[in-house]
Amino acid sequence: MGGSADPALVEAWAAGWALSRGVGAPIQAMGGHRLVVGQPGHAERLIFPALDAAALSDLAASITAPGIFLKAFCPPEALLAAVDARWSPQPPGDLMAVDLVAVPPSVAPAAGYVQDLRAEGEVLVVEIRDADGELAASGRAALTAGFAVFDKIITDPAHQRRGLGRAVMGVLGERARALGAEQGVLVATPEGRALYEVLGWRFEGRMETVVIPDGASG
Repeated sequence: MGGSADPALVEAWAAGWALSRGVGAPIQAMGGHRLVVGQPGHAERLIFPALDAAALSDLAASITAPGIFLKAFCPPEALLAAVDARWSPQPPGDLMAVDLVAVPPSVAPAAGYVQDLRAEGEVLVVEIRDADGELAASGRAALTAGFAVFDKIITDPAHQRRGLGRAVMGVLGERARALGAEQGVLVATPEGRALYEVLGWRFEGRMETVVIPDGASG
């Protein structure tokens, strides 16, 4: 699996991810997007909608610090061939998109659960709690330039298979659409992709990642 991804979707995802995670807006860099994350083990990430092997090889060779993630939509072997042996592959992510007008209407969570929707600036936040007030499922959608970028869609294992993930996605999509967003974007794990496909999301490309791990020699 490989190839490139729609640059507009990648740009929207990068901007929404930054909003959702509370880091600075992406900086245009080498045809991609650079985000300064500033967290232990995750200093920066650079995201490219397609692989320019020669340019990425030069970039990778110039980096000596760990915690800088290089992400590109390309076959995994192509990304690994463009970097030296210091770089370690990480789990891939599947870029997905949906026309929000086509998203099914939201449904209330199952009996015994209470749902809360709030806005934190340009980020919508949904939390679903059980009868004891414990967090059972949650999710976020950052609104940016007509897109809703879904992030941190999580259901506690003890509460899975009760439709809570569907409820989170539905209310986020419905509210985002009401606020003017036309398309939804997210990056799923390959394993989690099936949930979103059931909800009408389409696969747009696989993003491969490498990083110099902590402790690697520079």
